[in-house]
Amino acid sequence: MASGKELEVIKGSKVLMVGAGGIGCELLKTLALSGFEDIHIIDMDTIEVSNLNRQFLFRQSHVGQSKARVAREAVLKFRPHINITAYHANVKDPDFNVDFFKQFNVVLNGLDNLDARRHVNRLCLAADVPLVESGTTGFLGQVTVHIKGKTECYECQPKPAPKTYPVCTITSTPSKFVHCIVWAKDLLFAKLFGDRNQDNDLNVLSTDANDLSKQTEDVFERRSDEDLDQYGRRIYDHVFGYNIEMALANEETWKNRNRPKPIYIEDVFSQKQAKQNGIADQNCGSENSGISAMSSLGLKNPQDVWSLFENTRVFLEALKLFFEKREKEVGSVTFDKDDQLAVEFVTAAANIRAASFGIPLHSLFESKGIAGNIVHAVATTNAIIAGLIVIEAIKVLQNDADNYRMTYCVEHPLKKMLLMPVEPFEPNKSCYVCSETPLSLEVNTNHSKLRDFVEKVVKKKLGMNCPLIMVGSTLLYEVGDDLDEAMVANYEANLEKVLAELPVPVASGTMVSVEDLQQELTCTINIKHREEFDEDEPDEMVLVGWSQPVATEKEDKSVSNGGEGTSDAAGKLKTNDNLDETEIVPTSEIVSVVGSKRKLSELSNTDVKEVISTVSSVHSSAHQMEEINDDEDDVVMLDENPEQAKKKR
Repeated sequence: MASGKELEVIKGSKVLMVGAGGIGCELLKTLALSGFEDIHIIDMDTIEVSNLNRQFLFRQSHVGQSKARVAREAVLKFRPHINITAYHANVKDPDFNVDFFKQFNVVLNGLDNLDARRHVNRLCLAADVPLVESGTTGFLGQVTVHIKGKTECYECQPKPAPKTYPVCTITSTPSKFVHCIVWAKDLLFAKLFGDRNQDNDLNVLSTDANDLSKQTEDVFERRSDEDLDQYGRRIYDHVFGYNIEMALANEETWKNRNRPKPIYIEDVFSQKQAKQNGIADQNCGSENSGISAMSSLGLKNPQDVWSLFENTRVFLEALKLFFEKREKEVGSVTFDKDDQLAVEFVTAAANIRAASFGIPLHSLFESKGIAGNIVHAVATTNAIIAGLIVIEAIKVLQNDADNYRMTYCVEHPLKKMLLMPVEPFEPNKSCYVCSETPLSLEVNTNHSKLRDFVEKVVKKKLGMNCPLIMVGSTLLYEVGDDLDEAMVANYEANLEKVLAELPVPVASGTMVSVEDLQQELTCTINIKHREEFDEDEPDEMVLVGWSQPVATEKEDKSVSNGGEGTSDAAGKLKTNDNLDETEIVPTSEIVSVVGSKRKLSELSNTDVKEVISTVSSVHSSAHQMEEINDDEDDVVMLDENPEQAKKKR
């Protein structure tokens, strides 16, 4: 029960929540029930069917509506006297600038991607507003407090590359191949061969406009008058053609995204070719492990990347084989990475979807590795983390700096503890964001263009959205809606010039100033000319003073950062920035650091730093969904098989 003083502070505060997904729903509910009376919430996403199993403010009737607005309405039903302001928008929109952030007493993040988290971190620093960050992944979670000048900021330590992906991204706006894999495996494969009565985000209504009786039927139900070839082509046209057409109808979604291309069977090959696809009766085996669309079609090398034509053939053939050779299983099949036919179907479906969204295709070998390592979010973890966020927010509002804590939620008890609180670290003096430490860039100034510098360094590595680049008093590049045509043309011309040939030549020793007006962040970069670069430096630009995600080796030499290669990720407390998520660490590793008899409060600063470095700050998550402007905590990719991870523990 809060004391009178605490209640007074709570009621008088103005709070900004960013994200209304898995963590956000729990957080908004907890804030309202804790006495907060002025809450603002920003979220750009709409509700998906797949959100309903853990985002309890939403119902089936809300699907397609704004998360922020529906969450507000749901909470006002049991707390009608409080003020909740909802913004169905992207937190990176210009309206949410430093002045906007200054009106709040504390900002609470429930985001799902590194880019948005960095953006909010910088706005909080510029506005001098405390930030409470969070993330979850399965049973693992983390809450951290960031106070300007007192604790390290969100970017003081390198963040693991995100490996988490929100369901709304998977179903609507995929940008990475793993999004397509999750879609093919958890939605399409499950709908066709698993329990068809399950709800998911595939549009299941018929697209036959000529027959009113068919417009309400489930498109995944095979009609009595169609053979397997016809059925396969109809499913293909529906999920890769019609559903994409429906998605394109929402112009708002594609304002700042590349529009996907609908793919119909006739776009790939003729009806005659479709009917002649495969030789399913020959050499396809009788056991599950031996039934193979690849064998049926004469495809031999699993490391080959199939063309769209080949993927279409595999898709149709695999679907046909499931119904011809494994008909008794249909309706109860679950994906198994050791099921050759299942992997073939998922690979082909993922590749066709990838082709539609302009994403590079992958081989069956690569797809199998991705599809076998997916874990789902846990609603209870979100609730625990939401409660911890509110606890830290109250401490911040009371200016109780001595009791600020970074708290990690672990899967297995460590000395009877599932929650591990540690004191926040001081700001990193080498952090270019909060300490304004100059950076150094090694680059071949005679070869690299200003465009390369902007795209590969300023935007990709420094995370700036509206950069302004100067050398001395000369402005070389800027973006903005208020620029006249002559200025835009001038800056575009500069982008195509090599650094040494700019109006003010950039060479060794040149100090380049880079500023983001929206984030109110300025960086100074010292240029060092370098003639040659190694093979492992493909950008031919090395930024010194900026920490990139920690590399992981196959041996146990370092903590995994969520890279694409094989690693020990299945347990290391890592950071996720996708969704309310967080990849994490086996408690066995933490035990080795903490020791067998000491209490957490007895840890030395060195011990604590070892724990945190092993446990790397949770905020890069982007979960298996490495991206994304959404905020949920849906799907996580581990770098090893969950069963293997279990055995290790």
